[in-house]
Amino acid sequence: WAGARSLTSTSGPGISLMSEFAGLAYFAEVPCVVFDVQRVGPSTGLPTRTSQGDVTSLYYLSHGDTKHLVLFPCDMAECFEFAQQALDLAERFQQPVFVATDLDLGMNNWMSDPFDYPTRPLDRGKVLNPEQLEQLKEYGRYKDVDGDGICYRTLPGNNSGKGAFLTRGSGRNEYAKYSERPEDFSGQMDRLSRKHETAKSHVPQPVVRGDGNKIGVIAFGSSDPAILESLDQLKTEYGTEVSYLRIRALPLTNHIDDFVAGHQQVYVVEQNRDGQMADLIKLEVDGASAKIRKIRHYDGLPIDARFITDRVVAESRLERVQ
Repeated sequence: WAGARSLTSTSGPGISLMSEFAGLAYFAEVPCVVFDVQRVGPSTGLPTRTSQGDVTSLYYLSHGDTKHLVLFPCDMAECFEFAQQALDLAERFQQPVFVATDLDLGMNNWMSDPFDYPTRPLDRGKVLNPEQLEQLKEYGRYKDVDGDGICYRTLPGNNSGKGAFLTRGSGRNEYAKYSERPEDFSGQMDRLSRKHETAKSHVPQPVVRGDGNKIGVIAFGSSDPAILESLDQLKTEYGTEVSYLRIRALPLTNHIDDFVAGHQQVYVVEQNRDGQMADLIKLEVDGASAKIRKIRHYDGLPIDARFITDRVVAESRLERVQ
């Protein structure tokens, strides 16, 4: 809130404990970044085992109509890269950004190429300086000037007399003044929804491998190495080419719609019991319910290629190449 970049790390229990404050940061529009090293739950669960079970809780964290930005790195390089991207996104969109790693990434040893030191400038978002404020007739902290849902903010210490506003978690109008008028509240909620739509073109975009195949696979995070090995197994042992889309962020982008529409069967591979990402895709992608099949791995150990291959073979009734 004061202008310093803010980042912390936790796991699922910490996320649960701080859900009310995540909602405050979302509605008051305060940038912050949280790394969630997901482990098995619920409750104490398996505290030293891995999972991807916080997907929906991160996306909808808090009560009411809330949607956060969530990034899914697949390896050490992306963990490093997404740290800066998350901080940039938090300031650009003025809200919490969650980076969803897991205990496989967080506690095991990984081989990695050297990290590329970032050279691009920091994105501080829409911050008004004193000179810009003096040109305004009146400053509206929660006013959508550009139509993208993102408002202009000021920082404490600004010596212009026009930059002050009251940060609040209750209903307000465009000028940060308390309001219970229905049109003020619905207008602010609609603006937050527009901001979420704007974020689709700024978050890390999916990585797509292969096209024009009957079968497609969608996965995210640390499942990536097992998926790549499984694709080789399916091609070598069953003569089947399978397309692959790796989700790198929420909100879902239009790439997901195109991928689902372009395949007869789509397997969503994830490391949780209920298939949380598959359910999100069904909710947000037209026609996905008829095509989506869930491949779920949730015993606490990292997912392996043979597990994925066997499930795809059984579901699709593939026959081994002689």
